[in-house]
Amino acid sequence: MSSSIKGVSPRQYDAQPAMDYPDYRSTILRHPKHKLVAVPQTLGDVTGPAFGDMALGQYDSDLIVNYAASGQSAIGERIVVNGQVLDEAARPVPHALIEVWQANAGGRYRHKNDSYLAPLDPNFGGCGRCVTDAEGRYQFRTIKPGPYPWPNGGNDWRPAHIHFSIFGSGFAQRLITQMYFEGDPHIAICPIVQSINDARAVDQLTARLDMSNSIPMDLRAYRFDLVLRGPSSTLFENKLEGN
Repeated sequence: MSSSIKGVSPRQYDAQPAMDYPDYRSTILRHPKHKLVAVPQTLGDVTGPAFGDMALGQYDSDLIVNYAASGQSAIGERIVVNGQVLDEAARPVPHALIEVWQANAGGRYRHKNDSYLAPLDPNFGGCGRCVTDAEGRYQFRTIKPGPYPWPNGGNDWRPAHIHFSIFGSGFAQRLITQMYFEGDPHIAICPIVQSINDARAVDQLTARLDMSNSIPMDLRAYRFDLVLRGPSSTLFENKLEGN
């Protein structure tokens, strides 16, 4: 993001991961070879469509039951993830559509191309969505995902994580990131995470235990706030050039 835009803080490029990071083998083949080109948004990109609560189903934000058979629920550690979406001035961002997807408690995705040996949970689909309220707050119930191996360096494992997609006023305004869990030992040794050369940026991707919002005898809560832009912006993997 250019520092010449009045009222908007410059993007901190030093905090961004290298596009070509050898320890993360996939970047060798798919990192961009040319300079980024800015594509101006059209009026249609900026003005709509608008998202609202009416488009959501009753259980869209409850991954514990939204794919389960009647009377059943997903297997695993029950958690609630909550937080706030903010702009660079710490102002809440209301009515933003958030979509999440994740692996199950065993570390396996419900996807035909996932060949990990961990079993599928017939009562867990692994995806959900919600809309932030007037104060930019969001919340969803889910199962804590498990770590899983991936064919990168022979014995690399992804930390437990949840993918987030945040939309603006339309589908052309989309930011994507991942949320990790504090205390996970795989964070320090994951090549994808370690491609981020700023410890503060990694810390901003790590959810904190939030006992104040935990439900006794039911589930623990984790807090994960998202900052959309500015020097304190959450690192978004599809907008490394700035958002």
